[in-house]
Amino acid sequence: MAIAAQVLIALILLAHVYFVLLETVLFKTRGRRVFGLSAEKAEIMAPAMSNQGCYNGFLVAALAVGLLHPDPAIARAFVVYGLACIMVAGVWGALTVKKTILFIQTVPAAIALALYFFSH
Repeated sequence: MAIAAQVLIALILLAHVYFVLLETVLFKTRGRRVFGLSAEKAEIMAPAMSNQGCYNGFLVAALAVGLLHPDPAIARAFVVYGLACIMVAGVWGALTVKKTILFIQTVPAAIALALYFFSH
């Protein structure tokens, strides 16, 4: 895997670790402020956001396996799967929540996937 693709995938992985934390353990404090919610609204949304954070954790795991697995075929499968899921989730988030999600989530994943494919 080319260095540029690895670095971008690692940055996306770290961003999703941050999303996991915001949506789970930090949701009622920092997450609430990031998402612009009142304390009351955050209390209501906390279970759903925690579930969303759990799914982001699965994406982190997929990218970690993709970056670290010694078998290139398995690593490739996890990288492609993880980035494709992030792209789809980003498009869905842009359509249903906030358009900027497309640029925060989908565009970096698409660039990383393109770099990954061009490097192989």
